[in-house]
Amino acid sequence: MSVNLIFKIAAVGILVSILNQVLKHSGREEQAFLASFAGLILVLTWLLPYIYDLFQTVKQLFSF
Repeated sequence: MSVNLIFKIAAVGILVSILNQVLKHSGREEQAFLASFAGLILVLTWLLPYIYDLFQTVKQLFSF
């Protein structure tokens, strides 16, 4: 995992939180939820290969 990925995740988190606050204050709670959900899905797609590698490593570690 590179440092760039950590900075990308932090940037998405900051942008989503700002967008969430703006949308909530303007009375658009549904769009705020969708923006948060989209940010979560985006970050999970970035992390999915690393999670897969983790499970493969654990599987190899405990296989006899």
